[in-house]
Amino acid sequence: MVETELHEQEMLYPTVEFPPAEDLPAEDGIPLESPWHRDQISLSLDSIAYLWRDRTDYYAGGNMFIYYSRQQVRNRDYKGPDFFIVQGVDGTQERKSWVVWEEEGRYPDLIIELLSPSTARQDKTTKKRLYERVFRTAEYYGYDPDTQELFGWHLHPTGYEDLEPDPETGRLWSGVLNAWIGRWQGKFVNRKATWLRFFDDQGELIPIFAEAEAARAEAEAAARQTAEAEIARLQAELARLREQLP
Repeated sequence: MVETELHEQEMLYPTVEFPPAEDLPAEDGIPLESPWHRDQISLSLDSIAYLWRDRTDYYAGGNMFIYYSRQQVRNRDYKGPDFFIVQGVDGTQERKSWVVWEEEGRYPDLIIELLSPSTARQDKTTKKRLYERVFRTAEYYGYDPDTQELFGWHLHPTGYEDLEPDPETGRLWSGVLNAWIGRWQGKFVNRKATWLRFFDDQGELIPIFAEAEAARAEAEAAARQTAEAEIARLQAELARLREQLP
């Protein structure tokens, strides 16, 4: 059963104090489902860092607990989306967990869950209800690396409604990111796989800092080669003209 709203929890458990963030566990010792899951979380964090590189008014977390109610703390019911974004907060502040009552009641605006055989059903049912009814998260996405299924929901007053994929690319448009979310085949941390990536409104891949730097270095090298070739051509032309002088 999905937990009630935060203010209702205060009425149900008025004698239970909200513990400070430093007293709450930040990990449960359970490893991620696979190395791909670990790397995909890192890729998502790197991608949003580049996409919003000029902003400090957001926080992005990965494989990180979210604390939101007294009942949850009492039951030690730890929940942590694989990737989430909260806008309108101080992104420069370090956090071990996202503790709603220490963040002025702010919940994630966007959540991405990376499915696995052991979590797929929960991600599509229990967690969906939690993010829809309690968190009121504007956008919730799920991706299954085994089947490459990508799905998403957008929050409306009546609840979540399916996001329709682009018929040509299968990507989903995110209003929170102002970007597309879709599959991408390539190499990340020396692992070739199909990854979940962000794309701009023109459909171009949004790079991470390492990719952007590599592209910049490649462009500079190409420009340098072009300039050197032009200098060599001009020198050869000058030598030819000198030979023609009386």
